[in-house]
Amino acid sequence: MALLEQTVGELLSEKAAQHPDQEAFVYPGLSIRKTYREFEEMTDEVAKGLMALGVEKGEHIAIWADNKPEWLLSQFASGKMGGVLVTVNTNYRTQELEYLLKQSDASTIILAEDFRGTSYMDILKEICPELETCEKGALESERLPFLKNVIVLSERSYKGCYNWQDLLDMGLTVSNEDLSERKETLHFRDVINMQYTSGTTGFPKGVMLSHHNIVNNGNQVADCMRLTNEDRLCIPVPFFHCFGCVLGTLAAVSKGATMVILEQFDPLEVLKAVTNESCTALHGVPTMFIAELNHEDFEKWKPTTLRTGIMAGSTCPMEVMKRVMDDMGAGEITIAYGQTESSPVITQTRADDPIDLRVTSVGRVHPHVEVKIIEPATGEELPPGVPGELCTRGYLVMAGYYKNEEATEAAVDPDGWLHTGDVAVCSTEGYIEITGRIKDMVIRGGENVYPREIEEFLYKHPDVLDVQIVGVPDEKFGEEVMAFLIPKANVTLAEEDIRAFCSGSISKHKIPKYICFVEEFPMTASGKIQKFRLRESALEILQTET
Repeated sequence: MALLEQTVGELLSEKAAQHPDQEAFVYPGLSIRKTYREFEEMTDEVAKGLMALGVEKGEHIAIWADNKPEWLLSQFASGKMGGVLVTVNTNYRTQELEYLLKQSDASTIILAEDFRGTSYMDILKEICPELETCEKGALESERLPFLKNVIVLSERSYKGCYNWQDLLDMGLTVSNEDLSERKETLHFRDVINMQYTSGTTGFPKGVMLSHHNIVNNGNQVADCMRLTNEDRLCIPVPFFHCFGCVLGTLAAVSKGATMVILEQFDPLEVLKAVTNESCTALHGVPTMFIAELNHEDFEKWKPTTLRTGIMAGSTCPMEVMKRVMDDMGAGEITIAYGQTESSPVITQTRADDPIDLRVTSVGRVHPHVEVKIIEPATGEELPPGVPGELCTRGYLVMAGYYKNEEATEAAVDPDGWLHTGDVAVCSTEGYIEITGRIKDMVIRGGENVYPREIEEFLYKHPDVLDVQIVGVPDEKFGEEVMAFLIPKANVTLAEEDIRAFCSGSISKHKIPKYICFVEEFPMTASGKIQKFRLRESALEILQTET
């Protein structure tokens, strides 16, 4: 099947014409239900509002909120009027927000009043004290010279800020013809979305993604899940991340499916939404599925309608995958692998793949995408079965990092190959297994130790809820293995229990020398476990003990 040549706005308009009375999105917590016809009309209104604000094609619109209806509408409205949506991590605080708004040259920010007890408005006012004295739409900030418009998702009135209703009212001054003319100027290869990488090393980089990147990636993802307009996809993953706004919203819209959306993740609310809304698909990172499966009310709200979905974002433990298939009924659930720079999905398991391949690999490469495994030091392509760095090429590769040519050239070589930094092995049948990040690999006494292998083994321990493996410095061997373990509820585990479990089952050099029991792992707002923070903790623990 050929690649789509549509803008984000054209995709929605096409589905609204095909399925006007189909439910487009449902917010169980807000009692909101809208059809595709209504979704189309609402996004037109928002697009006109942004035009009335003076936002031009290619201008940057930052959005800082959880999965609110306004976030969803802004995504597709900006896709209709050509503003580039800059997604802001909900965990950001003053320094991070200032950096993103300054580096992205955002002229407009749409933000929630607060999130989980943190006042977003207080943070913004700290960066832009001029808000207290300026007129709406006329902000002149010393620290953020590009920022002019602030739109607060609130019915309250804030000095110097518009609220959402102001935006809609302003849109009434823009005609349908004006909007149509703007749509005509858009091209499917235009950049429409910017997402900032997690920034685990150095400052976050703005990944520029086009309509072509994300519309096609969402469609390919949906195909692998066998999604149709009859499916109902529960989306509890954050929109600011590709998981939410490409694998979630765009994948659903590409087939005219219904989105059942949670503003924030809560395991019980997810189970209730899936049951009450008869969801056939569910997305989540492994930690989300673990929380759902181990919730005390799981049996009461045990899903009976699930068929598919995606588990992604970090390593997917085999035991968790099996339970999602067996206990949650998602027999066709898929694993997806990629990164923001690749829009994001590179490989995915298919709904009809054998179970063993769906729990031991991240599937095969998507159509219209190339993959190769190379020796990082030499760039030489490696044969099947030999681990190396995974590289990818095709429609999915980003347009580059915003205002960062040096980083772009380091990530994408002159032949168009994106270097992922992930260690992978490809089978002769084309199935890819990710064994870790190049920088996460532990080299103990000259032996390469892949954390994923030990993690998968320890997940089989009946009393282990979750596990992460990191390398720590060692004078004799260079590096040693350290395990961070979360025991299951009401269970007492000792270090000797873990070592006894390993003994005789995995090689001696892979058995963790250090074992630390914890209650939780440090995570990004999108649910990715921050191994670099675990390594920092490991060093602190070892220094304390010596």
